[in-house]
Amino acid sequence: MSVAYERPGKRAHDALRPIEIHVGVSKFAEGSCQIRFGDTEVLCLATVEESVPRHLLGKEQGWVTAEYAMLPRSTPERSRRESLEGRPGGRTFEIQRLVGRSLRAAVDLKALGSRSVIIDCDVIQADGGTRTAAITGGYIALAHALRHFTPTPLRKHVAAVSAGFVKGELVLDLEYAEDSIADADVNVVATSDGELIEVQGTAEGRPFSRADFDRVLELSLKGIAQLIDAQRQALKQTKTAARA
Repeated sequence: MSVAYERPGKRAHDALRPIEIHVGVSKFAEGSCQIRFGDTEVLCLATVEESVPRHLLGKEQGWVTAEYAMLPRSTPERSRRESLEGRPGGRTFEIQRLVGRSLRAAVDLKALGSRSVIIDCDVIQADGGTRTAAITGGYIALAHALRHFTPTPLRKHVAAVSAGFVKGELVLDLEYAEDSIADADVNVVATSDGELIEVQGTAEGRPFSRADFDRVLELSLKGIAQLIDAQRQALKQTKTAARA
């Protein structure tokens, strides 16, 4: 008789880790957010600049981009700062390009005008899902930075989560202990309209079927809907506090 997989902390298979969001944590950045997915913690700071990259000069549209980094002791063993290596590693480039692509989907770049928003995502503590936390928190920092723009250039919310199979069972929002042994792991980025921006899936232990993929996608979109509700609540509380 097979024994059902029990998640760390006895979390339900379809449950997110506890989400904690703090908005406006930076004195200087135009927008800021500190977000926690369980023990994964990311600081997201948004900077608005009255300029655009060279390839957009004269096109009357803006740009949203991101940078991503892990602090040396965000992991159990200290890692060397990539700035000392001379350039970011391949994983860092991949993730920051993903974050930038994802957040551009949230913005009407024409309405943004000839300005740029740079989102800096720094991982304070890593326990799986750093890229999904960076995207979800990055959106909040972006929205916080653009809160005074009228009309708003924001088109829709964007959030991300992982789902996959661990010991043959489908689970949502994998932490490191699960991610490291997963049979398959998929990162999903989507909008508040349920539109997909990016899907990154890998089978490590065994290939998965189309039916399995559909189940992963359905569960991920349910998790993303919950994350978008959390984004809305955090931003709403910030607006309420600002009026007080």
